[in-house]
Amino acid sequence: MTTVRQILVPGPKSEAIFAAEAQYLAPGTQSVALFSRLCIDRGEGALLYDVDGNAYIDLLAGVGVASLGYAHPKYVAALQRQVARIHVGSFTTEHRAALVKLLAEIAPGDLNRTQFYSSGAEAVEAAVRLAKSRTRRQELIGFWGGFHGKTGGVLPLLGSSFKHQLGPLMPGAYLTPYAGCARCAFDKTFPSCEWHCVEFLRKKIEVETANNVAAILVEPIQGTAGNVVPPPGYLGMLRRLADELGALLICDEMLTGFGRTGKMFAIEHEGVLPDVLTVGKGFGGGFPMSGIIAREDVAFAKPFANPSGSSSSYGGNPLAAAAARIAVETILEEGLVEHARRVGETMLAEMKRWERDIPIVSDVRGRGLMLGMDLVVPGTRKLLDKAATRWVFDTLLARGVIAMIYNPEVRINPPLVIREEQAMAALATMQDVLCEAADRARA
Repeated sequence: MTTVRQILVPGPKSEAIFAAEAQYLAPGTQSVALFSRLCIDRGEGALLYDVDGNAYIDLLAGVGVASLGYAHPKYVAALQRQVARIHVGSFTTEHRAALVKLLAEIAPGDLNRTQFYSSGAEAVEAAVRLAKSRTRRQELIGFWGGFHGKTGGVLPLLGSSFKHQLGPLMPGAYLTPYAGCARCAFDKTFPSCEWHCVEFLRKKIEVETANNVAAILVEPIQGTAGNVVPPPGYLGMLRRLADELGALLICDEMLTGFGRTGKMFAIEHEGVLPDVLTVGKGFGGGFPMSGIIAREDVAFAKPFANPSGSSSSYGGNPLAAAAARIAVETILEEGLVEHARRVGETMLAEMKRWERDIPIVSDVRGRGLMLGMDLVVPGTRKLLDKAATRWVFDTLLARGVIAMIYNPEVRINPPLVIREEQAMAALATMQDVLCEAADRARA
């Protein structure tokens, strides 16, 4: 009988530091930190080490932020050089000048004008302001399951219960079901549905809005909802609808951008060109850096384009620009987009087998290193309760793997630098834990 190696989580040092911090830290930090109670000491590549000396394969990457993993030598050296010179301010720097040129070169189509911010929500709010400036309209369309940040301007565009008790919400926002076909809101099957969700959106706009739509805001793959991949052609349908309305199409690529899905940007899988991209997370390689990339004629719309009309005190500062430049250049130089595609395909193929072999696993999905699945009651489509998935998270953590598996809509987003053998070792451990969870669910 094989003995499974178990880590004491949290270890005594982590427990003590976590408890000391908790005496003064306000509540509301990320679930993965609260549930694990780890104090992380350092990282290397796709591995994290806590203060007790335990190592973990990281399938989280700070929710898709650590695109280069941890302690990448090029990244570390670039930031060390920059912080010793100048780290803050909105003046032009060599790094920022090089970065905007690089983005214009790698962005799809004629998206060639960039403005920088420091958080995802800040960039999405800027994109919304830009859409209103360009169209002279005020209404916005979002999607069930969508998540674009936690600030007041984007709260009404969140398609979940997160915004409960946080009203009143800004008027003019309308939400519609996303094309998540495994759990279709209309209980239909693709492609025989004939794009019912898009036709429903057309009708919704006709009867609910003031016909004053400035933008449709959509994630090419919905991250927070569980890395949900829509069917081919969906983004093209939304592109055509936006054109019919005279609205902008804003694609939120906070999670999907810069190689995560096996393309530089997820919209490239569909050959769809939006008017505005929002980018962040892996863009800065871990440094707080976000932005919008827009077509030139859109970017110059006023009042957005007025002096200070789209600025941010921290956005594009010298340290952030250095971090983003070296992150993007390293992704290109080390072939991490192709690496993400190749390793992701291998991981997806392995996880697809679980649908047959592990009765609690359903709807395995994903592109590149943005993978997901549902954990369900055996023989049903009913999602497992959070007590069951919390057991999976805790058990997996005790065996040296960190993953967003404490909810039944599982998200797997490792650093782009993860080695195939590390990824498959983590999946082997996950498979064992899920088999045990399936036995518990049937007991």
